Amino acid sequence: MTVADPAANDVPAKPASTVMLLRDVDDGVEVFMLRRTTAAAFAGGMYVFPGGKVDAVDGDEGSDEAYVIAAIRECFEEAGVLLATDQSGQMIAEGHPALTKRQAIYDGDVDLRALCEEHNLTPAVDALVWFSHWITPVGESSRRFDTRFFVATAPTSQLWAHDDNETIASEWVRPADGLRRHAAGELALMPPTMKSLEFLARHKTAASALDEARQVGRPEPIQPRLRRDETGRIRGIAFPGDDDYADLV
Repeated sequence: MTVADPAANDVPAKPASTVMLLRDVDDGVEVFMLRRTTAAAFAGGMYVFPGGKVDAVDGDEGSDEAYVIAAIRECFEEAGVLLATDQSGQMIAEGHPALTKRQAIYDGDVDLRALCEEHNLTPAVDALVWFSHWITPVGESSRRFDTRFFVATAPTSQLWAHDDNETIASEWVRPADGLRRHAAGELALMPPTMKSLEFLARHKTAASALDEARQVGRPEPIQPRLRRDETGRIRGIAFPGDDDYADLV
């Protein structure tokens, strides 16, 4: 591993959101994953869930609502799935005119709330369950994020596809298969993604995963710490509960 830039210690963590879209399949559950472009400044080539930083248009900085709206917006931008309900309370279906605005939302030409108001839709904030909260280790890189992880059941009425911009591939993955492929060097994952797949791998249905997520309540932030050798070179990551976690800064 490389030696971290000391200046990275002063980098604030930016608010971000990610959402795990789940669907039930025979004998288990699958989660929608995207591969980030190798040219990305952060997590290039990694497999991730739809997500990104919270923007000003998502709501008041630091508010719970802003994180959820950001998750819905990023899901639409990166996966093509708009988690919004019509006046009957049903998730919108393929062919709805709001779904044609994906690129406009990505470009910032259209605001998600304005799009929903125009089409008498309601962002499906109650469909997303916040179940974990991760903060990038201090000193790891020049980009740090304070990220809330949500879970939601994917609407069967909509199609899904990566954006071919920030992401270059997508697939539905059984959590246990994703972990196995990562161990085999086939699927590059960041630690929060690995831990999220471990959580999902315990469940046979999306409903079961959401039920456990609801029991979490308001998640405590998880902030891994860097292990370094005597030269300052990063040699690993420690998590809360690890024997050496308290000794690291």
